[in-house]
Amino acid sequence: MPAGEHPVFTPPADENIKIWRYMDFTKLVSMLESRGLFFCRADKLGDPFEGSLPRASEQLRAEYEKKYSDGEYHIHEFRSLRKWTMVSCWHMNPHESAAMWRLYAKTNEAIAVCSTYQKLKDFLDARCYLGVVKYIDYERDCLPTIPNNILFPFVHKRLSYKHEDELRAVLPGWPPMKPLVGEKPQWMKFELSDGNGVRSMYDFDAEPSGGGVWHPMDLTLLLEEIRIAPGSPQWFGELVEQVVRRYALGKPMVQSRLDHWPLY
Repeated sequence: MPAGEHPVFTPPADENIKIWRYMDFTKLVSMLESRGLFFCRADKLGDPFEGSLPRASEQLRAEYEKKYSDGEYHIHEFRSLRKWTMVSCWHMNPHESAAMWRLYAKTNEAIAVCSTYQKLKDFLDARCYLGVVKYIDYERDCLPTIPNNILFPFVHKRLSYKHEDELRAVLPGWPPMKPLVGEKPQWMKFELSDGNGVRSMYDFDAEPSGGGVWHPMDLTLLLEEIRIAPGSPQWFGELVEQVVRRYALGKPMVQSRLDHWPLY
């Protein structure tokens, strides 16, 4: 079942573009052991602007708040959704990237897994959405719209991150429900009911357990190859090969092209 369709998520111009995830060896083992992809909480990705609105969107935000809630609660709600929205980040590039090795591999004992946009789309499921990240000036640019598309902030990043050329799979989520006791809050324009007269509301103060979720996936179908980090020792490449064989991944091990010698 392919990834879900959503107007917020735009495919790349070339749907067969190669996509990469650069990681330390332990993350590869975790991926093989869990037999899937890890989706990280948006608030744990390291950028405090993840899931936030640009300053230029203040007028649109004011209109949203007037329609749905008071300002303070709306901000609290958006911050909370960052904890419940899960993200898998990939780098789009026909070739491996020296910059990505430096950014995401802490040592030369690291690897990169390679796939394509089309394969990732085909092997996700309809709960997930997949699209390119758009880079904007958070001081001057607005998001396209807000009221009916709360996922827009999760596919936009600051211009400072443009070098990442990111493709992003997003697994939306909401906090758990809690009983609504007494009068509904002033900000609340509606209330939820289970049909039996039991009223409830989202518990935006709740904390999810862990830093994300594992999404089951057949890695033998998703992945095309595993690239060994530049400058890595021979024993490390042999270790990666042994581990990959043990998990019957059946994908080629390729030493980084950055290790090739120049022809003078």
